[in-house]
Amino acid sequence: QVQLEESGGGLVQAGGSLRLSCAASGGFFSNYGMAWFRQAPGKEREFVASVGWSGIGTYYADSVKGRFTISRDNAKNTVYLQMNSLRPEDTAVYLCGRAKTAWGIGVVSEVDYWGQGTQVTVSS
Repeated sequence: QVQLEESGGGLVQAGGSLRLSCAASGGFFSNYGMAWFRQAPGKEREFVASVGWSGIGTYYADSVKGRFTISRDNAKNTVYLQMNSLRPEDTAVYLCGRAKTAWGIGVVSEVDYWGQGTQVTVSS
C-alpha cells in the first residue's frame, strides 16, 4: 500500500516562500516520477510541477515557472516543492502524486496515488 504524506503548508504573505515536502512509503519510490498538483476552492485540480525518477527531468506549469522548484531525494523517499515569490493566486491545497511511470507527468490521469494535501494560503 503506497502512502504519500505532504507537509510544509501554511499562511505566508505575498512575496514570501514555503517549502513543501511529500514523504512516500510502501512502494519503490525511486522507480516512479512524482508530481505536485494544486486545487483551489471551486476549481479543478491543476498541474504544478513534476520530476522523473532520477530527478533530472523536471517540468513546470507556466504559472509557476521561475518561481517554484521541484526536487527529490530518493534516499529519503521524499519529493519537495520550493515555492518562492508567492502570490495570492497560488493559494490552494497542494497535493503530491506518484506517476504511473518513471517519467515526469502533467495531467491528473497519469497519477495513480495521491496524498491528502497541504493548505497553502498567500495573503496580499
